[in-house]
Amino acid sequence: MTHSEISHHRLVSQKLYKTDKCSPQEIVHHFGAMQAQDYAMAKWAIGSRCDASEKEIEEAVNSAQIIRTHILRPTWHFVAHEDIYWMLDLAGPQVKRMTISGAKKFGFDDKKLNQTNNAIEKLLSGNNHLTRDEIMQELGIKKTSKEDFLSAAIMMHAEQDGLVCNGRMKGKKITYALLEERVQKPKTILTKEEGFAKLAKRYFESHGPATLLDFSWWSGFPPTICQKTIDAIKLQLEFIEIKNQIYYFVNQNIEKVNFKQSIHFLPAFDEILISYKTREASFLSEHQNRVFTNNGIFKPIILENGKVIGIWKRTIKKDHAKIETEFFNETEESKKQILFEGIKAFENYLETKIVIE
Repeated sequence: MTHSEISHHRLVSQKLYKTDKCSPQEIVHHFGAMQAQDYAMAKWAIGSRCDASEKEIEEAVNSAQIIRTHILRPTWHFVAHEDIYWMLDLAGPQVKRMTISGAKKFGFDDKKLNQTNNAIEKLLSGNNHLTRDEIMQELGIKKTSKEDFLSAAIMMHAEQDGLVCNGRMKGKKITYALLEERVQKPKTILTKEEGFAKLAKRYFESHGPATLLDFSWWSGFPPTICQKTIDAIKLQLEFIEIKNQIYYFVNQNIEKVNFKQSIHFLPAFDEILISYKTREASFLSEHQNRVFTNNGIFKPIILENGKVIGIWKRTIKKDHAKIETEFFNETEESKKQILFEGIKAFENYLETKIVIE
C-alpha cells in the first residue's frame, strides 16, 4: 500500500463515500469526537458525510443529541450524547490541568474554581441557557481582553467537571447549560482501561489507516499511553507497514475496497486533515502553507480522490451563497465544471442557491 492508497481508504473510514445512510448523531458517534471550534464549518463536517441539512444538524445540537464541548486536546469538539460522560471521565483530568494552570494566573485556585462552579450551577439550574458573557456578568467578572482568558478557563473547567456543556443557540451566540439537564448520566461507568480501549478502537475505525503518533495527536494522550492501549486491543485491529511505519485500521477489508472517483468540498478543520499528526497522504508538502497556516488555522479544502487540490471559501448572501475557489495547479475550465459538481451537496445542505466565482 502507498500513501496514495491510504488517502483512499481514509475516505471510506471517514464516511466520505456515503455508502450507508446515517443521521448527524450517528456520524458524530462514529468519529468519537469531531473538532468543532469553527461552529458553522463544523456543522458542514457532519453534513458532508450525510444527507442532513444545516437546520437538521443545528436541531441535533440544540436538542443535545450532539454535544459541543471542550474535550481531548483541548478544543471544541462535537461528541454524541451517549459518549459524553465516559469521554469526560477519560480526558477531563488532562484538560483540567491546563484550565487550572490558566485560572491560577488570575488568582483562581481549586477552591475558588469550585466556588465558581457552584455559582454557575445555580445560575443555569432549571434549564436556564446563558451565554458566556451573561454568566460572567452574573459572576461579576468584567469583559476585558485579560479577563476573557479567565472566563474561558472558568467555563472550560466547568465542562471538564461534567457540570456544563453547550446549550441551545441564542441567535448566533453559543450558550451553556447544565450537562445533567441535557444528558442523563449512564448507569455503568467504564474503567480507565476500558475507556482507552474504546477511544482507540473508535479512532482507528473512523480514521484508519493511521499511526500511533496520529492517535496520540488526535487524543491528546502521550505516545506511551497510546502504545499501551494499542497493544491491549491489537487483536481487534488490522495493520500494514509502509516504510517502517505501522498503520492501524478496523474492518476495512482493504483488498476488496472498490475505489471510485470522488470530489469533496470540505470545511476548515475537517477530520480528514486535522486528526493526523502528519498529512503527507493528503497533499504535497509544497502546498502545506496554502492548506493551513503556521499557527494552525486550517482552511476549507477541495478534495479529489482523497488528495487536496485546492481551497475554497463561502460567503453567505441574502438569497444565495457565494463560493470562491483557488486551485493549486492551473485547471482547465472543462475540468473545473466537473469539479464543481462536488459543490451540489453543499447547496442541498444550505438549502439555498450556490454561485461559484
